[in-house]
Amino acid sequence: MPVEFLGIAATNDGSETNPRSGGAFDKEYTLRLARAHEDHGWDRVLFAYGSGSPEPGSAAAYIAAHTTRLQILLAHRPNVSYPTFAAKEFATLDQISDGRLTVHFITGGNDHEQQREGDFLTKDQRYARTREYIEIVQRAWTSREPFDHEGEYYRFNDFVSDVAPVQQPRPDVSFGGSSAAAYAAGGAVADIYALWGEPLAETAKQIEAVRAAAAAAGRTTPPRIQVAFRPIIAPTEELAWEKAHRTVAAINARKESGAWARRGNGAPENAGSQRLVAIAGQGERYDRALWTPTAAATGGAGNSNALVGTPETVAQALLDYYDLGVDILSARGYDLLGDAIDFGRYVIPLVREEVAKRDAERAAKAG
Repeated sequence: MPVEFLGIAATNDGSETNPRSGGAFDKEYTLRLARAHEDHGWDRVLFAYGSGSPEPGSAAAYIAAHTTRLQILLAHRPNVSYPTFAAKEFATLDQISDGRLTVHFITGGNDHEQQREGDFLTKDQRYARTREYIEIVQRAWTSREPFDHEGEYYRFNDFVSDVAPVQQPRPDVSFGGSSAAAYAAGGAVADIYALWGEPLAETAKQIEAVRAAAAAAGRTTPPRIQVAFRPIIAPTEELAWEKAHRTVAAINARKESGAWARRGNGAPENAGSQRLVAIAGQGERYDRALWTPTAAATGGAGNSNALVGTPETVAQALLDYYDLGVDILSARGYDLLGDAIDFGRYVIPLVREEVAKRDAERAAKAG
């Protein structure tokens, strides 16, 4: 099966290691970064969501109108809009992009961050709401007749959308999380299940948990699996490790100066970040190239475990995850633009070549 690569569609040049040079929404940089991904072999980019960040749907529409091939993964939190409205918004964006949209639904793993926009539900309630929300959106995308809904969190009568997505029967839905509640919800309704990069053994267990949840929900085809990393590459192993240590030093310097801090207060509340912190506490290096100090320095904030080495080493590490059953490889550097170009030039072709060989070997054996 062909592998896919997901990058980041940031709206400014800031990262954990570098302050942004302009406003939160830098239109020229946003387009430049997206086109760098499109020009260097990436399949899609993620428009992330933050309570105070630029609205990602508008930024995604801007990029969709100025690119031709690059696919869009739009992050969305169910607490910010009613599902019938969201279904129309997504269908319209799928029209603008000529069928290049996937929606990533975020349940929310931090109470403080959720409460910034008026969401005071508990974590378990949020997962239940997200599942109901996704089911409504999926039905709104595919129904051509008015329908009613009366659930735990939403109630409406006689809704039908006059705008349908280009993709039929509907765009894909992405979902993430590392708790039992997340596996149950995402396993039931997601087309893509997103995980943060962990050691191979832990990732294999998570994949099995997702597949088991999908089977328990009566699905015969489980979600595709996506895993995310922060690659740190250089022409030699020595240079790559020097770059890795400089990266952590820069994160710590910004953190100590107060210029960067994870959202919320204290230890992470979500299971994914807790897992990353625990793994970092057990060791710095795992498997072929996984390195945890970047996660430790950020308190497990989001996608934060690194893969360190030459392009060949990082490509082989990614292939190890592909061999586990990972379909989509997500990568984001610390110099967003430069790293996207380098990864696209030097890593993506190596992975694609090896995946093609594996597929050819499987086809030959099957034949």
